[in-house]
Parts: sequence; C-alpha cells; structure tokens
Amino acid sequence: MDADDSADGRSVAIYWDFENLHAGLVEGKYGEGAYARQDNRFKPQEPLVDVQALVELGSSFGPVAINRAYGNWQFFGRYRDALLQSAVELIQLFPPGASAKNGADIKLCLDATEDISRFNHIGTVIIIGGDSDFMPVAQKIKAAGRTLIGIGNRKNTNKHWAKSCHEFRYYDSLIEAASAEEAEPAVVENADLVPRDPAADILRRAIRLLAESKGDAWVHKLTFCLWSNAWIQPLIPRTMATRASVRCSRH
Repeated sequence: MDADDSADGRSVAIYWDFENLHAGLVEGKYGEGAYARQDNRFKPQEPLVDVQALVELGSSFGPVAINRAYGNWQFFGRYRDALLQSAVELIQLFPPGASAKNGADIKLCLDATEDISRFNHIGTVIIIGGDSDFMPVAQKIKAAGRTLIGIGNRKNTNKHWAKSCHEFRYYDSLIEAASAEEAEPAVVENADLVPRDPAADILRRAIRLLAESKGDAWVHKLTFCLWSNAWIQPLIPRTMATRASVRCSRH
C-alpha cells in the first residue's frame, strides 16, 4: 500500500439503508408493527431521522467521500431539504414484488464492496441500518483493512450485526446525547462563575464517549475507572491525572 493510502487523512464512505432506520423510528414512536401496515407505509412519511446529526458524526471520522442513501423515495419527500443540505446521494429502489421489500440492503452491500476495491482512499465505512444481512459485507470490509462503523436503532438492530462492526453506535443514544447538550443552560455573560476544573471536564467527556461507544445511557463505575486508568491518564499532565484518579476513587 502506498504512503498516500495510510490511515492518516483517509476518507469516509457512508451508506444508508434509509427506510430501515426510518421504520425503526416510526415503530419506536407509534408502536411495534406501525410502519409495516400498508395504510402507514404507502403514504408520505413523517421526517423522523436527524440526517444532519448522522452526517456530522460521519464527518468526525474524516472527510466524507461517499454519502449514499438507498430506498423507495416516492414517500420520503418531506426529507428533501435535510437530504439536500447534507449532500446525500439518493439511490431509488422500487419494490419488485408484492412483499414491498426494496432490496436496499443487497444493493448497498454490492456498492460498498465495489467501492472499497476501487478507492484506496476510503479508510472508514459507515453503514446505517440494523439488518443482519449486512454481516457478510462486514467481513469483506474488515478483510480489506477498513474500519467499519455501524449505526442503527436499539429496537430493531440485530445484535450479531452490531458485534460484527469495529464500533456500533445506537441512533437513540446519539440523538439523546445531542439533545442533552442543546438543553444545557446558556452561560450568562459577566456573571461570577466558579472556575471550571479541567480534570472534571476530562472525566465528563470520557464518560460521555464511553457511554456512546457502549450504546448505553450509563457507565458502570468499575468499567469507567479501568478504562480511565488505561487510556486517559497517560494522555494528560500528571497533576491533572492525579486529580482525575482521586475523583474516580471517591465516587
């Protein structure tokens, strides 16, 4: 592999099984089986997916070179502005039979396999969807030396597919974390504020990152302390690391 193809500076490819993600959000909001009913599925859909948040997450891994979403778009017109603003390439797939299955997962897997064989600059592949049918392509992506990130709903994500990824992020946890950050009260200018403790800030950020990587809303104390000692303290000044360690032992 050439020096230009090293992990540093390599780009990101995002593939969306859009209807799979949307269906999970519909059923989470209106109950199991709500999306599968024909009177709900074959009509204009309510925009529930936070497209921008997922694209921003993808961008955090590197520059996005491919941003492609698969689905039957005739019922997803209300997502138009969000998809355009995030520069998502849309692949139209009409259901070929009475089952209404559009085959997005198959087309997605074929495209992802072809893209990693053609484009050496792709270092990270993100697949948005919870279907177990993605497991074979996961093996291809990892065998090619690429990093695989999965994103899906907690409710309808296959656990074996989630474990086959290098990392798996649950959509629910990502959006909850983003909403919590937006809900933080604004700082009043010129107010008498208590100085922020850098060690406390490091612990808070570490807890949030660990929770996101585990896909849970909470982190066990022992798990965090072991992770903190192994990964955080070697990266920060000794005095600050000592304060962080003391905080961990007290709480």
